[in-house]
Amino acid sequence: MDEAKAISEEELRLRENAKKQVPLELWGPYLSERQWGTVREDYSANGDAWNYFSYEEASQRIYRWGEDGIAGLSDMHQNLCFAPAFWNHKDTIVKERLFGLTNGEGNHGEDVKELYYYLDNLPTHFYMQYLYKYPTTEFPYLSLRKNNAQRTRQQPEFELFDTGIFNDNNYFDILVTYAKINSQDICITIDITNYSGEESDLTILPFLWFRNRWLNHETHTKPDIQRGYSGEDFGSVKACHDRLGDYFFYFEKDAVELMTENETNRERLYGEENSSPFVRDSISDAVVKNNEQMLGQLSEKQSGTRFAPVYRLRIPAGGSHQLRFRLNNSKNEQPFGPDFKTVFEKRKKEADDFYSKFLPEDCTADAASVQRQAFAGLLWNKQFYHYDVEQWLEGDAMNNNPPQERKDGRNAQWLHLKIADVLMMPDKWEYPWFAAWDLCFQCIPMAMMDPVFAKNQLLLMCREWYMSPAGHIPAYEWNFND
Repeated sequence: MDEAKAISEEELRLRENAKKQVPLELWGPYLSERQWGTVREDYSANGDAWNYFSYEEASQRIYRWGEDGIAGLSDMHQNLCFAPAFWNHKDTIVKERLFGLTNGEGNHGEDVKELYYYLDNLPTHFYMQYLYKYPTTEFPYLSLRKNNAQRTRQQPEFELFDTGIFNDNNYFDILVTYAKINSQDICITIDITNYSGEESDLTILPFLWFRNRWLNHETHTKPDIQRGYSGEDFGSVKACHDRLGDYFFYFEKDAVELMTENETNRERLYGEENSSPFVRDSISDAVVKNNEQMLGQLSEKQSGTRFAPVYRLRIPAGGSHQLRFRLNNSKNEQPFGPDFKTVFEKRKKEADDFYSKFLPEDCTADAASVQRQAFAGLLWNKQFYHYDVEQWLEGDAMNNNPPQERKDGRNAQWLHLKIADVLMMPDKWEYPWFAAWDLCFQCIPMAMMDPVFAKNQLLLMCREWYMSPAGHIPAYEWNFND
């Protein structure tokens, strides 16, 4: 057989990536699902990372070292991010990121309390699929904290299923699928199914936003999301960035288009006056409270750094609804035309062809499914990881006076460590934190799919901005000396 015919489309794309200095696609699932509570965001005097930056604060406060969202993606430098958020009209907050218990709250330590599934992914991320299960009733934040706090280490954890919120199938399946037409043209569908026995309300907020790098002067020009042109069945915005370039985000009509800024709500957090009403949580807060005055202001704002077309859906019992989106670097008069309709089936077939090569001859369909989903989990956990220890200790425009105790505390001897790379991270049952040994173990199955990327990950650990002058590989962010 001719070699070119035997090679799958995904393998051809991987060969092209292998020629790059960093063998990586520009866009991928590099957006963490939870950035709150991590060591990098901790500016406390005593190193209490779990309590310094809470889940509740995350919607109101910008991050210093990354961003987060559910089933999201970003460019490899995490300048521009996309992630859907959800509100079931019962919760007091919008579900924007994974909820979990901190180390002191969980009877077995920190732990995510969500139901989410990595269904599929390709090493180039030309096809990705993610399933999130969201209750139609109020999410049991208080019950999870209270019941786990009462349990000892010898007892099992109190899980989401134990709360009873999924009894009688009272939940939505939210299936997010990505299919790339090329490296800078990404088609997105969100399929919502109501499994409950009653008609249920659900608001979807597909957020597009820029990570705040302007506060610390890391970008020469503040980026901008500008309202764009509309067609018969779509609206659009244009995201402008001096390094990433211009991108167009297309969305189906029948949405309320809301614009704000990715800026901390200082009034709510610290009792200080905000420079404007357009802060990080303005959209979510206005939607949940149905604040008509604020919704009007957000609708009229012509540009900003955080945007969402908001869809208020009423889905019948057993019913489904699909929303379509597209993110690319060129203007498109028919973003949901024929190429959008065919690319999902085409990329799914390419994924089937690629993974068929890893199956032993006697592999059962069930075993093949387990392997495929295991690969998906590995690939969905490629995360953009940013940590400059010297800057973290010294402070900057965002945290200009860190406590003096920090300079003799955690990782104080690792001033040379300056990371801004996409790394393979441990799964998000725990916080998304860097750990060298996990990464090295994960390189073994990664090498089956993408050996060049796996090798690149191992080489990074030995570069001078990772390894100490004494030849010490950084262990993990809680204590690089371990």
